[in-house]
Amino acid sequence: MSKSKRDRIRRFNFKKKPINPCFLMMAAKLIISWPDLKKRNLKLEKKNMDTVEGPYLLLVTHSSMVDFNIMLKATHPARVNNVMTLEGFNTYTEPLMRSLGVIGTRKFITDTNLIRNIKYSIEKLGNIFVLFPEARYSLDGCTSYIPESVGKMAKMLKVPVVVLKIHGNFVTCPQWNKINKKTYVEAVMEPIVSAEEVKTITHQEINSRIREHFRYDDFAWQKEKGLKIDHPKRADGLHALLYKCPACGAEHETDSAGAYLWCNHCGKRWYMDEYGQLKAVEGETEFAHIPDWSNWERECVRKEIEEGTYYFEDDVRVETLPNSFRFYKQGMGKLIQTPTETIIKCNYYGEEYTLKKSAAELESLHIEYDYLKRGDCVDISVPNDSFWCYVSKRDVITKLSFATEEIHQLAKRK
Repeated sequence: MSKSKRDRIRRFNFKKKPINPCFLMMAAKLIISWPDLKKRNLKLEKKNMDTVEGPYLLLVTHSSMVDFNIMLKATHPARVNNVMTLEGFNTYTEPLMRSLGVIGTRKFITDTNLIRNIKYSIEKLGNIFVLFPEARYSLDGCTSYIPESVGKMAKMLKVPVVVLKIHGNFVTCPQWNKINKKTYVEAVMEPIVSAEEVKTITHQEINSRIREHFRYDDFAWQKEKGLKIDHPKRADGLHALLYKCPACGAEHETDSAGAYLWCNHCGKRWYMDEYGQLKAVEGETEFAHIPDWSNWERECVRKEIEEGTYYFEDDVRVETLPNSFRFYKQGMGKLIQTPTETIIKCNYYGEEYTLKKSAAELESLHIEYDYLKRGDCVDISVPNDSFWCYVSKRDVITKLSFATEEIHQLAKRK
């Protein structure tokens, strides 16, 4: 029997063991990254790091690609291995990523090969292992969803847990406004679980400490520091995050340009000042603090889900990423989300296909605003492939992200 086109597609080899980072490549990466950090006047504080011996698990907050530069400086001159999802391998090439000791994975799936490779990095190579547990960039400059599995993994590895918390990377270049304004950043690196403690305390306690030390709000930090960002286009794209108007309640009618955000439905306008705060041009300022607005949006989505009225459906352009070197076009399909499941219906290498993810299975959602200037999209993975769905409707992916996490949390509560 001849193989189908789907079976002939080359898949990424997740079993392949990581290597020690190539010295020349690491040196080149440092030479490239350090001047950028110098321009930003990076302040890096290390607390009690002299008490940490041997390899450890380093957990880093995630707002920007510059997080990697800060991580390299914080760990220098030690060798590190880290995780990157396959679209990163696609962008920077698999040979380069492998030579830097990077391990490939997919977002929000159970990956036993990843666990084995992390153990190998620590136990056999003796390296620091770096993980970005939020698994995606922050949307509003505050802590994103951290899976329960992180604490379990830390306990299994039996090594110290260290946190690197970064401030400033989000406000200088949020994902909905990808203009790099190159302003001041700072970071604090400190151990939160010792090698002795990791053997005795529960994974729930480890998760509790991780969440405590991962608590951040970049807009509040910017205001507190008096960090002035006067870029003339600082509010461009803000409507992608703040998609629901608090004045009239309309969704997906907001727009933004320059330093202003407005609602096309009711006409209300807000000004974003140089310190990241909002002020209504006329009338009441409903939310001066941007994360308060996005939290209100999340609460509205949660209410829809709990009442059973939430529903999303859209025609989407589907591409798949089974390996590191090529996206495969699958034509048009459907993306559907209800309070109990998320569904993709599409062509899949020439065959009709339906992917269903229950509320319990899909704990969070990877979204990209105008990914590589090809449109807003969501990425949903299975172990051997990733489905990149480019939406037709405007400014819907933030709500999809909120909804996915709230649907999962509701399923857990039940």
